[in-house]
Amino acid sequence: MESASMTEFSDVPGTAAPLHRALENAGYSTLESLDGVPYKTLIALHGVGKTGLGRIQAALLERGLSLGEETKGATITPGHTGKVASDIKTHITSVDPVAYVDGLEGRRVAHGHQLLSIFGRVTGAEPKMWGPSMIGYGSVHYVSHTGREGDWFQCGFSPAKSKICLYGLKDSPRGEELLQKLGKYTEGRGCVYINKPEDIDLDVLEAMISESWAGQG
Repeated sequence: MESASMTEFSDVPGTAAPLHRALENAGYSTLESLDGVPYKTLIALHGVGKTGLGRIQAALLERGLSLGEETKGATITPGHTGKVASDIKTHITSVDPVAYVDGLEGRRVAHGHQLLSIFGRVTGAEPKMWGPSMIGYGSVHYVSHTGREGDWFQCGFSPAKSKICLYGLKDSPRGEELLQKLGKYTEGRGCVYINKPEDIDLDVLEAMISESWAGQG
């Protein structure tokens, strides 16, 4: 399996050099290296503040990753409530997902339309854009063990240039079992990365989406 592309801290919007240096001095080399690291561990570092760390978390979420304590022990319920922590910047937008896919480059246009068709057929739901690049289906609300809460989507995908990210498919009762049959992939904390749909078994993908969708009610 290939490793997913890495993100430099300087590429995270709204973060500054002191934050980057603090994280690097603590031994974290890329954004992805923070996946699963407890919030309290990082906020204790000199040079790390709540605003910058909130932007780090938002960037992780867009890649299907998360700081450790944001999801540990979370309670997830169906539907959106509008109760969202102030530092979470990823929300539903008014962008048309089809228009977004049409504006992608090269092979990702066809890949995006293929995934729109598959997710739409299995879920029967209308897609929504979340942030600048995620396409989500369904609605859930989560509350972490610390009381931090927000709205999210049940499952979806992001057809990024380097990798396609599939969200919400691993945590269903059969998610891990089906994942082993999927094909060529790499994993993040909350997502599965693939290079292109041709690398995976699309019947297995449909089964994983179906399992995820069945769990939203």
